[in-house]
Amino acid sequence: MREKIADKKARVLEIIDIFDEVYADADCTLDYTNPLQLLISTQLAAQCTDKRVNIVAKDLYKKYPDVYAFANADELELREDIRSTGFFRNKAKNIIGCCKMLISDYGGEVPEAMDDLLRLPGVGRKTANLVRGDFFKIPGIVVDTHAKRLSNRMGLTTNSDPTKIEFDLLKIVPEEHQTAFCHRLVYHGREYCPAGRPRCGECPIAHLCPKIGVEKRLANRN
Repeated sequence: MREKIADKKARVLEIIDIFDEVYADADCTLDYTNPLQLLISTQLAAQCTDKRVNIVAKDLYKKYPDVYAFANADELELREDIRSTGFFRNKAKNIIGCCKMLISDYGGEVPEAMDDLLRLPGVGRKTANLVRGDFFKIPGIVVDTHAKRLSNRMGLTTNSDPTKIEFDLLKIVPEEHQTAFCHRLVYHGREYCPAGRPRCGECPIAHLCPKIGVEKRLANRN
């Protein structure tokens, strides 16, 4: 039985109510003090844990304190500085290119607009939405590995493409909850719904998940 958009919206609101209690303190797990650090840390977090990025970032932002330091960095040296985050060659190249464009096109400042952010080397929709949501407080959906996995398991989308998932979630998650909802999906994915063995028996939203409760709820409504 296919769930209607209105039913998904209602279910999401119930999930949000529970998340508000269980993950009241959930926030971005990357450490940063300004939008440039958030932008770079998010790029470093591709195929890497936030915990590892935070360890690397602690010394990285002392060595490269601003956009000009990154733009003028020696690429081989920067590679070594970020090696432990993986894919360090592409990341170093993109970070330097990104900072050079920030200086040449944006006066050394990180822009707010989605189109401007997507012009920057190494910046995709996930990074752009995270920077916009967490620093600039602009609503949006961040589709990381947790959001991709959980939104499918929870029956909120049937898509695997991150951009399609993003737009599916935009239709059913209210604007005022979007940034927090994505952070709470990360916490929930780590705590109850990992890729391997989800802990459905202990999950606080199990009754709202297709694995257990949704089909029964839909049947009762019809």
